[in-house]
Amino acid sequence: MTLKTLLSGLAVMGFVACAGAQTENEDAATYTMADVEASPEAWREVDPENLVIMQTSQGQITLELLPVVAPAHYEQFKAYVRAGLYDETPFHRVIQGFMAQGGDVEATHGADAMLEPMQGEFTFRRNPAETPLHTIGPDDSADAGLHLGFPIATQPGFLAEMSKDGLVESWIPHCAGILSTARTDDVNSGNAQFFLISDEGQHLDYKYTAKGRALTGLDIIQAIKLGPRPNGFPIANPDVVISAKLAADLPEAERPKAYVQRTDTVEWQERLSEADARRRFATCRLCLRVWNRG
Repeated sequence: MTLKTLLSGLAVMGFVACAGAQTENEDAATYTMADVEASPEAWREVDPENLVIMQTSQGQITLELLPVVAPAHYEQFKAYVRAGLYDETPFHRVIQGFMAQGGDVEATHGADAMLEPMQGEFTFRRNPAETPLHTIGPDDSADAGLHLGFPIATQPGFLAEMSKDGLVESWIPHCAGILSTARTDDVNSGNAQFFLISDEGQHLDYKYTAKGRALTGLDIIQAIKLGPRPNGFPIANPDVVISAKLAADLPEAERPKAYVQRTDTVEWQERLSEADARRRFATCRLCLRVWNRG
């Protein structure tokens, strides 16, 4: 099952970034602005306030943030990006087959640059009407689906009618490409440091705050220099974040635009129905087809 993403800007490069294992039957189709213009109703443009362009020593990673899942972490991550405080920070802990951790603002820029730690936002209370999922299975009983293309795990929708607040517990699973928040043993210590899942990390669900995903650059995440086993650190001459910028802050002429295929179309409803019937869908198995002009 493939979720297509298109990033447009200045120079052309086509590739595939997957939030999970690509199936053997996935083709290598490339999508261009012509596809968006031909079927604009089938695509959504990513809000530039939620689009982060992270240039690393291995290459570029493009991230989309999802504010509804972790509002405080979303705002604080953007604050660090806007202040330029992720620039030159190393990926100081990298574990093969798991994740790449970076964003140690304090070590690079000093304690005075730090904001306050945050309360954990490991799950969020979701209103099924306001934050709908395109589910794998019946809407009222499904435990997984897609929201704006993000994989979402959830309590079944019917529980909303039984809960005092009319909401259900939901979260972003720690699939490959997910952006999450590092912390100490204190569950409310999350701050500047982040990590990017390179392969599989769903054992972190309910324990760490996920807040976004890589639209492009999973191959870059997987290429970041590894640390020694088993803990992934220390790393001699680590890869670094050269710069991180919000698309909204770039001059109009330099601002990339990202388009993600909508999943409320007839095509996707058929795919989700087929996946449910075959019971082959894993929440993390989403491949993002990308055309990058930026």
